[in-house]
Amino acid sequence: MPKKYDQIIIRSLPNIPEVTSFSNISILISNSLDKNNIKLKNKDVLVITQKIISKAENRLIHKNNVIPSNRAIKLSKQIHKNAKLTQLILDESKRIIKKKHGVVITETHHGFICANSGIDQSNVPINYFCLLPINPDNSAKKIRLFLEKKYKIKISVIISDTFGRPFRTGQIDVAIGVSGLSPLLNYKGKNDNYGRKINVTSIAIADELASAAELLLCKTSNTPVALIRGYNYNVSTKTSKSLIMPKNRSLFS
Repeated sequence: MPKKYDQIIIRSLPNIPEVTSFSNISILISNSLDKNNIKLKNKDVLVITQKIISKAENRLIHKNNVIPSNRAIKLSKQIHKNAKLTQLILDESKRIIKKKHGVVITETHHGFICANSGIDQSNVPINYFCLLPINPDNSAKKIRLFLEKKYKIKISVIISDTFGRPFRTGQIDVAIGVSGLSPLLNYKGKNDNYGRKINVTSIAIADELASAAELLLCKTSNTPVALIRGYNYNVSTKTSKSLIMPKNRSLFS
């Protein structure tokens, strides 16, 4: 269990240039740190938006490279979506969970439950679709290992993306890639303030850190990386898979 802390500091990393398929995110981050004289410390957390990971990993698809199937064309008419987008939604999903109000809720190949298989067109060139990284946990791990080796410290890295929430209005950022910290903080077996045993509470730490960072990494700020300092997390080799509810425990599967 992490010790108590007095404060948590969140700051954006300045001067991250526009990312392309030729960009190396690890080097862009280290350049920003060095140019701005920002020293990483042990147990710092870097939160990186999914969009720049996808751009660097060539996950932008031009609309001219998408040929809708008959299934996609039929579904696009039902949900009032572009047929090419609908085709990508199908390609990137294991299954469709719900379709209503022009939104398709799917389970992606990663196991994420989200709208439109996580595909969007914000902050990308016109006529392109942005897909989720193929393995965001591995993306986070590569960046972490590069920076740990260069600066001789131990940190963690979170890849964040914006998801909706069942029964709640508005979106928040969550962790879709995690490396270096335990995504969950389990209070089971601990005593509450009245001495009673806590049976089920497990806090999604990685999601909370991603959401906190989003206060700086807003959609129009052009700041895709944030540094969080002061949260004494549990070091772990666990990944974002820990945050996915097993189907045999889900009330809504």
